[in-house]
Amino acid sequence: MILRVISTGSQGNCYILENDSEILILECGVNIKEIKRYLNFNTDKVVGLLLTHSHSDHSKSCKNVLELGIRIHALEETFTALNINDHHNSIAVIPLKKITLGGFSIIPFEVKHDVPIVNYLIEHKDTGVFCFITDTFYSPYKFNGLNNLIIEANFCEDIIDQKLKFDRKFLRDRILKSHLSIQKCIDLLNANDLTAVNSIVLIHLSDSNSNEIEFQTKVQEATGKNTIVAHNGLDIPFNINPF
Repeated sequence: MILRVISTGSQGNCYILENDSEILILECGVNIKEIKRYLNFNTDKVVGLLLTHSHSDHSKSCKNVLELGIRIHALEETFTALNINDHHNSIAVIPLKKITLGGFSIIPFEVKHDVPIVNYLIEHKDTGVFCFITDTFYSPYKFNGLNNLIIEANFCEDIIDQKLKFDRKFLRDRILKSHLSIQKCIDLLNANDLTAVNSIVLIHLSDSNSNEIEFQTKVQEATGKNTIVAHNGLDIPFNINPF
């Protein structure tokens, strides 16, 4: 399985999990032209799209995706916010209720953000069990038997304190209550069973409030696991075994 990073960060988020026979799309916060290009203008392999929430950097092209005949799976509240709840390819998920898309077994679970949101626990024979965690400041769940992770490390609390503590306190407080800092990312990782984890992929780094090299080093040192920082256009081997 290959994890293909179409876009990551505040300008837009979209990822593709692809093997020889199927594709699962995570988020669609980019122009539909980019998604089509990564699909080689062919949707035959696509088993569905998982959407976490309604913010535009995750949902920008949802209407175009539906027009391509791709089913989007998200909370009913998310579809209502995007005004696509009555589309026949808008499939509402229920937190903690398993769904199956092709070879992917998926459990949505609620996390804390400033709009209704779910993240996803996903299993596939190629990837093993992995979490997709983004746009949250807290997850109430712990997971055993993980093989990989895709997780947000949006900002460093020290950086935003220096930049925003006095003149833009509202923005600082919103970031603290809606995204995962590198400190809380590491806490969350260490609260879970990482014994069988091969790779940790860090996503959604802030352009101005993060430090890529520092974040990668901190996570790798804290977990002892291979840590990769996602970049636009990066293809990452994402398998149950390291090689």
